[in-house]
Amino acid sequence: MAEVVHAREDEEIGLTPREIVAELDKYIVGQGEAKRSVAIALRNRMRRQLVEGEIREEIQPKNILMIGPTGVGKTEISRRLARLTTCPFIKVEATKFTEVGYVGRDVESMARDLVDVAIDMVREDEILRVEEEAEQMVSEEILDILLPISEGDSEHEERAKKTRDKLRVKLEGGELEDRYIEITVEEPAIIPQVEVFSQDGMDQVGIDMGGMLSGLLPPSRRKKRLRIRDARPILFEQAADHLINMEEVRQRGVRLAEETGIIFLDEIDKIAAGGREETAGPGVSRQGVQRDLLPLLEGTIVRTRYGPFSTDSILFIAAGAFTMSKPSDLIPELQGRLPIRVELKSLTAADFRRILCEPKDALVKQYEALLAVEGIRLEMTEDAIESLAQMAYELNQVTENIGARRLATVMEKVMEEISFEADSHHGETLVIDGAYVEKRLAGIVEDPNLSRYIL
Repeated sequence: MAEVVHAREDEEIGLTPREIVAELDKYIVGQGEAKRSVAIALRNRMRRQLVEGEIREEIQPKNILMIGPTGVGKTEISRRLARLTTCPFIKVEATKFTEVGYVGRDVESMARDLVDVAIDMVREDEILRVEEEAEQMVSEEILDILLPISEGDSEHEERAKKTRDKLRVKLEGGELEDRYIEITVEEPAIIPQVEVFSQDGMDQVGIDMGGMLSGLLPPSRRKKRLRIRDARPILFEQAADHLINMEEVRQRGVRLAEETGIIFLDEIDKIAAGGREETAGPGVSRQGVQRDLLPLLEGTIVRTRYGPFSTDSILFIAAGAFTMSKPSDLIPELQGRLPIRVELKSLTAADFRRILCEPKDALVKQYEALLAVEGIRLEMTEDAIESLAQMAYELNQVTENIGARRLATVMEKVMEEISFEADSHHGETLVIDGAYVEKRLAGIVEDPNLSRYIL
């Protein structure tokens, strides 16, 4: 009889796929299929955490390949996903890596970067946990510097305590922030960097003198004279470091990255063969990078400064335009490790209209906020939105199609004169209509050669 696996009822799974898609919809127009795929993949990561029994280790993430032209939302989906989730997340470009044996970054460095991100996340959580205690320590240290209490003379000690209490009230009220104090600043010992080639490349392997000696050499200490407001962050970091067990933080960070880490691998199409035989030059590196990527996607152990790190449960989301190549140009083994394929659609003029106004960070809203700082109320009419969207769409058809990024270029050209003369329109309401948009863009749009350089 098959083993029945139940989730622990006392734990929360997190956002549902519908909720994840709803959050992405606030910033990204269209591309429903891609949103659903990443939402399901993220939810499955959460589900796996609550699975009990041996089968949990057999549940591997289903990696995703997003295919679509530039500017349609591939990177934006990943960026918003990173903000939405509490999982360690990094975005890397496949073109930054070279195969083992060539000068450059080896692919395993992305795993090490992910571990660093996870450790920083755990450390930030720990700092929040000890924040109140650390702030109290900082206040006491500042008071010690302002008014040291010498033991022995009980009468003098009593007067000093009363004075100290008055100082504490002023310190908490922010009255002493401009006063100068002298603090001791700890700086790590400077260790020369030594890099050597090895079978695993140069990145963080070979002779890592910093990692070997950082725990042996004491940090250098020097005095600094600072205002109290400038000294606070330094003293807070020192107090937090005393309260936090960094060894435990590192161990938890490594586990967090192993269990919930997500790597967004952009421009994967640039390392595809493109249907040509690779003989020399960059082509040698392209298939080599694919072969080096394969173990990471299959699951391997990567050496980091914090110890061994397993990539078995890392979720990889790869993306590429595939204009000069196609997914089948990737080596077959790598294709098999990206089982979920999602095709993102090119954006239409109707999509551009929505992108200009609907998302929380829409371009129109951004310019309204920027000009509001100058005391200007910006209004953009429906026909202005229509003209902007239509011109951006047409420019994408006659020049390079850069998707929604074209809107930023067109919008900046339309807003250029208003932004330059904003100080002379304080307190006014500026209305931008379709006629103004066409006036600002007409000469450039009509000249294809000019539009290639300006828009």
